[in-house]
Amino acid sequence: MADIDALKDYERLDFTDGPWTRPVFKRGTGPAVIIIHEIPGLHPLVVRYADGVAAAGFTVYLPSLFGQPGKTVTTPYALGQMFMNICVRREFNVWANGRSSPIVDWLRALARKAHAECGGPGVGALGMCFTGGYALAMMTEPSVIAPVLSQPSMPVGKGRERAIDCSAAEIACAKRRFQDEDLSLLGLAFEGDGFVPPGRFDMLRETFGDRFEGVELKQEDGQQGTGVPSHSVLTIHLARSGPTREAEARTLSFFRQRLRVDSPAAGD
Repeated sequence: MADIDALKDYERLDFTDGPWTRPVFKRGTGPAVIIIHEIPGLHPLVVRYADGVAAAGFTVYLPSLFGQPGKTVTTPYALGQMFMNICVRREFNVWANGRSSPIVDWLRALARKAHAECGGPGVGALGMCFTGGYALAMMTEPSVIAPVLSQPSMPVGKGRERAIDCSAAEIACAKRRFQDEDLSLLGLAFEGDGFVPPGRFDMLRETFGDRFEGVELKQEDGQQGTGVPSHSVLTIHLARSGPTREAEARTLSFFRQRLRVDSPAAGD
């Protein structure tokens, strides 16, 4: 099967804002949800999760920020993309320097476009791993009203356990909007995940109080036999049943609540 076959049911568009143009894959009807892939790229298991979001009554937007769209995950592919994103590309920020990645501006513009196209009360945004914090940083865009952080892994390094890759102004904006607009933040992670230190969720709880809902899973809850510890809640380590499926369902119910989709589509 060709790599791109995973996206055969999606419409492709090229979206430009500022200095960046990226392909975006779109499917579904209803309010918009932007799903921002993890390293190494927009791989088939990210698309599998997006298929479920579209089936639940949403228009899914899948931006491809790096990697080859539809390409299956392999260790060499993942390592290559990790090196490129950390050491080479300027649109991504992985260090604890009190700011978000420049590419978040492009994602905010995509959210405005998606809201204009799909209507509804606003847009959902979900980031994964390397892009996990992006959904929180996107809250400075008024159309974004349903942010989800799945295994937010940035910034990296010792002493950065209680940090997130957002600026102080972005965090303050989100905190204000959560209160003023009765919004909230959902986070997902596995306990013992070396890429998501426990202090990160502790910081989010202290910052946002009961406006932050953290879903923390046990390592053994994740899909076994992958060759790596449980990390990717909604993709690589999504098991056939059990707590990870419940976490997946919680993301859908969160989007339904915030974007006012009354009930799941048949088969959800």
